[in-house]
Amino acid sequence: MTVNIQDDILRLHSMGLLDRLLQDKATKGKILWATDAYSRFGDCYTPGNEIRPQRITGEHSDLIKTRARRAMEQRTARTRQHAEVFTPLWIVKKMNDVADEQWFGRKTGFYQLTEEGKIAFTNNQKHWKLYVDARRLEITCGEAPFLATRYDVETGEALPVEERIGLLDRKLRVVSENAADLAEWKTWALRAVQATYGYELQGDNLLIARVNVLCSKEMA
Repeated sequence: MTVNIQDDILRLHSMGLLDRLLQDKATKGKILWATDAYSRFGDCYTPGNEIRPQRITGEHSDLIKTRARRAMEQRTARTRQHAEVFTPLWIVKKMNDVADEQWFGRKTGFYQLTEEGKIAFTNNQKHWKLYVDARRLEITCGEAPFLATRYDVETGEALPVEERIGLLDRKLRVVSENAADLAEWKTWALRAVQATYGYELQGDNLLIARVNVLCSKEMA
């Protein structure tokens, strides 16, 4: 199944969440397009203009697309103008594995399991709650595959929860394996999101990243 980010955006809009997802956390206005890829749709779609709900819903509800669904011409232009490239999932996994090896202090990193098949936390200094609270930042996150791998960024194919390898995905797995009840799960799933950060310049990518993070928590 291919992930259709437009459907996610429209669903979140119907829930009254899209306006908040478009908020610029620094200016309290809306995030900017910051790319001329949409300029042909009018002055409201030029780089310095805000992305507003009415500009990506209704007749323009198919405007925002994941990289896998964008036309090759647009991908090439964005690579030239903004150095936008995708990172294959096997590289994402290797890089995230290294971060976990450093945190756990062991070569097996995230993949050392207990007899019950849970991620092993071997001492009080490496408690599961400390792992969830450990801050993680992706400085040019794009659609956020390093944080939440809902789909293969190259093909757009959805990934089962158990195959996701993003930093937030790993935190949510740890929460699911260790939370005593639903109330504790909700508390620590929220803390997992609060400890996971990403920076991105281009507004469409930033919106997609936020949708992916929100939907990952929803589906965990």
